Amino acid sequence: MAAYPDFPPRLLRGYSAFRENRLPHESARYRILAEAGQRPRTMLVGCCDSRAAPETIFDAAPGELFVIRNVANLVPPYDPDGEYHGTSAAIEFGVMGLKVRYILVMGHGRCGGVQAYMASRDAPEGADLGSGAFIGKWISLIAPAEQLVCEDPVDAAERQRALEFASVRQSIENLRTFPSIKNLEEIGEIELHGAWFDISTGELHVLDHETGHFNIAAP
Repeated sequence: MAAYPDFPPRLLRGYSAFRENRLPHESARYRILAEAGQRPRTMLVGCCDSRAAPETIFDAAPGELFVIRNVANLVPPYDPDGEYHGTSAAIEFGVMGLKVRYILVMGHGRCGGVQAYMASRDAPEGADLGSGAFIGKWISLIAPAEQLVCEDPVDAAERQRALEFASVRQSIENLRTFPSIKNLEEIGEIELHGAWFDISTGELHVLDHETGHFNIAAP
């Protein structure tokens, strides 16, 4: 392989391993995807946290998942105001263009975005938390989720996990503010689901639509 001194060496090593090990087994699938286009059945809204990669967690093949990742796996409410909306644009494409059957919002444990929201919420007025030009505004989308917290945990870790769960519930509710999703769900052509991944144990917790609680998925 040619030397590229300015390119991250770890990525080149990973690409080399992909070419040698995985690509030979997936080459036919890649050719079909290139010629026929992608038709994933599932769209997944996940966090950009490097520890919670959906394709790894679900052992997904190329073309299986249409993945949207952002800070804290948030879905904003439908708001076509003429501004830039990357997450909403991707959702629109997945629903209208790819015609996905399932939409899954997946949170995860120890989420830095949720932690930052809690820190900003609990900080003294006027405190500078260094949230930058964009993050503070983005994570404010978590605020309505506080009304959806089902548990009444005691310690900080449990409070954060409860809010991580609630934020997934809130994002699902926000998905229903998109007219196309609301209509498709009502006629049974699209399903909305929630999940939460425990980074420390590797366990997946799935949202029970009837109870609103998250239960560990059976392997």
